[in-house]
Amino acid sequence: MEQLFTIASLWLALAVVSALIAYHIRISIALVEICVGVATAAVLTWLGYADFLGANQEWVRFLAATGAVFLTFLAGAELDPDVLRTKLTEVTVVGMVSFAAPFLGCTAVAYYLLGWSAQASWLCGVALSTTSMAVVYAVMLETGFNKTDFGKGILGACFITDLGTVIALGLLFSPFTYKTVVFIVATAVVLGSLSTVTHWITTVYAHRTAAIRTKWIMLVLFGLGALALWSGSEAVLPAYIAGMVLAGSAARDAQWIRRLRTLTVGFLTPFYFLRAGTLVSLPALLAAPLVFVTLLGGKVLSKIFGLYPVIALFRRERNERWYYTLMMSTGLTFGTISSLFGLSHGIVTQEQYSFLVAAVIASAVVPTVIAGTVFLPRHLLPEPDRHLQAKPRVNGLSEEG
Repeated sequence: MEQLFTIASLWLALAVVSALIAYHIRISIALVEICVGVATAAVLTWLGYADFLGANQEWVRFLAATGAVFLTFLAGAELDPDVLRTKLTEVTVVGMVSFAAPFLGCTAVAYYLLGWSAQASWLCGVALSTTSMAVVYAVMLETGFNKTDFGKGILGACFITDLGTVIALGLLFSPFTYKTVVFIVATAVVLGSLSTVTHWITTVYAHRTAAIRTKWIMLVLFGLGALALWSGSEAVLPAYIAGMVLAGSAARDAQWIRRLRTLTVGFLTPFYFLRAGTLVSLPALLAAPLVFVTLLGGKVLSKIFGLYPVIALFRRERNERWYYTLMMSTGLTFGTISSLFGLSHGIVTQEQYSFLVAAVIASAVVPTVIAGTVFLPRHLLPEPDRHLQAKPRVNGLSEEG
């Protein structure tokens, strides 16, 4: 038990350092945590203490996965159903292009330029086709765009992109079995009744039984997550849909969302983002940096060339178009999940896995930094936050943090 508390203290110390750095240099806390994870892992490896943080211990992996699930749920809960209905064409078209362009482009880059096998190349296309819901939502929180139609449109397009990634991964590498049918049917039943049951629990028991609504939502997320993993899917997918189902009722109780956000961003997501950074193998990158640069360039450039003309159909202002495009170029959650899937099933080698994960994580950092520093559409910032000039609030929170 002493060791567990010691390791947890080390992770949270890194989280506090990341928050201080993010505040002073005005960069998203999520990106700083990733970079701190990379740097810390490199230093510990150089000193001969590669396993000192216990990044692969089961409980650390569980907290990291839980952080991704809860952050994804919150992203769905932030969506306004009315806004999505009015933006249905935009969200669908942008999301589909955001998936298809890098999926095909990065597959071609891996096969024709890097000489990877056909299976490894398709896996590369899947891993680099994603848009990071976790990173985008964290940035939307810090800038305040999560309250605007602009930010909600980006989050909706992210969901369509990642849905395409999950479907492609399943069709290409995971056979459709009875488990898939059970997962789809059970998820449909649970989500179909989720709003009604949650409303009843809130009406009857809220403010009488300690945090029963939060416990109920956690039960649903963990239950659907377990079912998703059993079927060969990923836990974050039903979490996002569950958030969307409850988006209307969640919007009416901002205090509950704020408390859940504090738990998620204050405790869980640092494990996720910091651990993502520790997965990068700097020795592998230094041994063949051109492979890393080629994969990162393939992802970002294919996203830009595919998305910018499409987004121009919906956004006329230059900064809006570039910011939208660059945020859709980020990757993390599904990218690392797909890469790990390829490694564990022998589709890619350990070296190829390191390159993929490094490119995925770099795509979470580089486009976001450029978007926030060069193309931030300040005229769309919510009025109370505009005077901050998108100065990030520590951990994506304001007074409650």
